[in-house]
Amino acid sequence: MSDHPLKTLIVAADRAISNKDFDGLMRFYAEDATLVVRPGLHARGKQQIRKAFEAISAYFENGLKVRQGKMNVIESGDTALVIMETWLDTIDQNGQDLSNVRRATYVFRKTSGGGWLCTVDNSYGTDLLDEAD
Repeated sequence: MSDHPLKTLIVAADRAISNKDFDGLMRFYAEDATLVVRPGLHARGKQQIRKAFEAISAYFENGLKVRQGKMNVIESGDTALVIMETWLDTIDQNGQDLSNVRRATYVFRKTSGGGWLCTVDNSYGTDLLDEAD
């Protein structure tokens, strides 16, 4: 699925996260989007999502780099489910490089102009089930 337009969009969004370009990042989200910040904590709407990404960046001392692995896009009408590997590269408190891979799930909605906007951003993917009661 490397040629799907959502691949290019996700690469650009991840680049915006890595570069702390939060204004640019918000262009990828629908007004009513939801971001899973961590299990049990969701940010809703662009204003909360932006604040969440700013806090995440600060938590990682501006050292978070996001990159993509394998990706599968399942499209139906104006909705697409993206299942992919999301790699999070950080530096720990001792200065050691750390890489963590998540099997993320994202939902996108096609706009009337043919573009795509993220409506659900869940980098934890099905790992959220491990947190369920």
